Amino acid sequence: MAAPADRIDALRAVIRHHEERYYVHDDPEVSDAEFDALVRELRELEAAHPDLVTADSPTQRVSGRPAEGFETAVHLRPMLSLDNAYSDEELEAFDERVRKGLGTEGPVHYVAELKIDGLSIAITYEDGRFARGVTRGDGVIGEDVSSNVRTIQPIPLRLKNAPDGRLEVRGEIYFPRAAFDRLNGEREAEGAPLFANPRNAAAGTLRNLDPSLVARRGLRAFFYHAVREDNVGSRGDAEAPTDGLPETHASLMESLSSWGLPVEKHWTRCAGIDAVKTFCASWAETRQQLPFDTDGIVIKVDRREERERLGFTSKFPRWATAYKFPAQQATTTLLRIEVQVGRTGAVTPLAVLAPVFLAGSTIQYATLHNEDEIRRKDIRPGDEVLLEKGGDVIPKIVKPILSTRPEGLAPFEMPAQCPVCATALERPEDEVVWRCPNPSCPARLRRSLEHFAGRRAMNIDGLGSALVDKLVALELVRDFADLYRLTVEGLADLKFEAKAREGGDEVEQGSARTPTARRFGEKSATALVTQIDNSRRNELWRLIFGLGIRHVGERGAQALAEAFGTMQAVAAANVDQLQAVSDIGPVVAASVRRFFDTPASTHLIARLEAAGLHMGEPVAEGRGPKPLEGRTIVLTGGLATMTRDEAAERLTVLGAKVAGSVSKKTSLVIAGEDAGSKLARARDLGVPIGDEDTLVHLLATPATWPFDNL
Repeated sequence: MAAPADRIDALRAVIRHHEERYYVHDDPEVSDAEFDALVRELRELEAAHPDLVTADSPTQRVSGRPAEGFETAVHLRPMLSLDNAYSDEELEAFDERVRKGLGTEGPVHYVAELKIDGLSIAITYEDGRFARGVTRGDGVIGEDVSSNVRTIQPIPLRLKNAPDGRLEVRGEIYFPRAAFDRLNGEREAEGAPLFANPRNAAAGTLRNLDPSLVARRGLRAFFYHAVREDNVGSRGDAEAPTDGLPETHASLMESLSSWGLPVEKHWTRCAGIDAVKTFCASWAETRQQLPFDTDGIVIKVDRREERERLGFTSKFPRWATAYKFPAQQATTTLLRIEVQVGRTGAVTPLAVLAPVFLAGSTIQYATLHNEDEIRRKDIRPGDEVLLEKGGDVIPKIVKPILSTRPEGLAPFEMPAQCPVCATALERPEDEVVWRCPNPSCPARLRRSLEHFAGRRAMNIDGLGSALVDKLVALELVRDFADLYRLTVEGLADLKFEAKAREGGDEVEQGSARTPTARRFGEKSATALVTQIDNSRRNELWRLIFGLGIRHVGERGAQALAEAFGTMQAVAAANVDQLQAVSDIGPVVAASVRRFFDTPASTHLIARLEAAGLHMGEPVAEGRGPKPLEGRTIVLTGGLATMTRDEAAERLTVLGAKVAGSVSKKTSLVIAGEDAGSKLARARDLGVPIGDEDTLVHLLATPATWPFDNL
């Protein structure tokens, strides 16, 4: 008779095998009853020998105790969004950008995959064992939902023949349609609200704090990507990836499957964009027959070397796009067109619609973008309109139904004055957007305050829209600096109207019921003042972003703070100095300069500084402008006087970007002994080439760039 430890190991191996056959290959080899008997035997053995229980045992998927909350975790590499394509023409435009970036006229090989309509997830394995599962979050930091991910049967707790060390695999957690229908049927029987669509149900389920509930709902997963740290799998080839992962995406998809991860089986390798278009067209209607929802096709450049050459924008990889299927549509009535004023003064038309259910949610509003768009489509209040969820997500009006238009229906007229402050609207010659030029407009101030206090900016929790409206209406806050003068006493006595409700606190006056006013209170006021006070010590980039400078996003604010160190230095920088900063282009640089050239902005910054806000620290020696800033250098071949890692580190300190592949944007290729294909490519592209002596000279006297002898 086998020893308990040996039998436990054998049961775990056979259970993992049958889980893979069922969930990954959709080809079970045993009946459900036989599988359950194996699991039951393993549970009994582990109960009798608790010292033999391991975290990756199939019995350890479900924790019996609900979690108290989710911690956050940082992804190994950022999980970026994808740019979208909605037509064959946009796919062709994507392919043209790719071929231009690669400097080739021939067809590029792509991999096309079904885009699963679920929740993105990153799962980390350590030496093949499940370590954690983290939601996408903001792309850099997500929520650690490991306790819930462990309960999802198709996700293996232990991989087969996977690389050693840390491996992060990425995929999509989704609800099969049958499981979603069953879940909503149960909720309807219980009188609970129904989920609008499988994607919302998957997101809500994964963030539930009770893993046992998650286990019962039947979530599934597909995987499509993996990342590792560099220099953990070098194969001795100077031109090969150093993370040990395959050199093509097609090979990576096969590897994911071989490790025991579920991979959506309909992916294919396409030789050129015409094959991609054919693949997309073939799924436009066929996708309805799948047992899960898909809203498009993801197209990726196959070769990793080509991906590295193409690189990324600030938001998207240049080597991938998501083709979205034609959107779902419905007709409804356009009741009226309202205009909204944003924090930059942009006045945007908003369609108010008769409610209509479309693609899983009830739609009452749709963007109309600008006056020119309304006139181009000839959309009029009172029209029957064709409504579309672009990409199955964002509602927009496609066109009016002219056959049903009432006779004499008047066209929409853009108001001449701001609907909030009555200032005459302006439209710059080079723009399609009307703007309220009044910096003191209450609507602009309200939106600006909400942005300033937002989680990604100054992170002032408790400064919600209702409170902002009250502070602006009472003129307690006229700009950001006024927030730092608020007191507990002044906030506590603020009154907010409460909505009348049955059984609530209300006073009868004859047959009418009048709701009582709600006082903000000392507790809420103290918490808010504490939050405001804490924000004084925020990093400089948060303040720069919170100011709402037009075109300056979160990443741009971080780049400015890193480059200049202090608010004073940013404000003093000229356009050329601003544009020299990574992630800051000419449009952003000009916008930053305009902002700080405005007397009102100068006065505001002075008031914020007087209120004690952190204005940064002077750039430390060595962090200022660097002699090789803006240069991209590629190292290839062996070096005699130093290692390539040492050379890369010294070049980086001098401000250079050390890249792994050669492109037209490469400034210099340093070719050592036995240089490989990078040297040949540099010659083909006409990129300057230097030897090790050039490198030594460059490191010693970087300010002498460029060199005449290259």
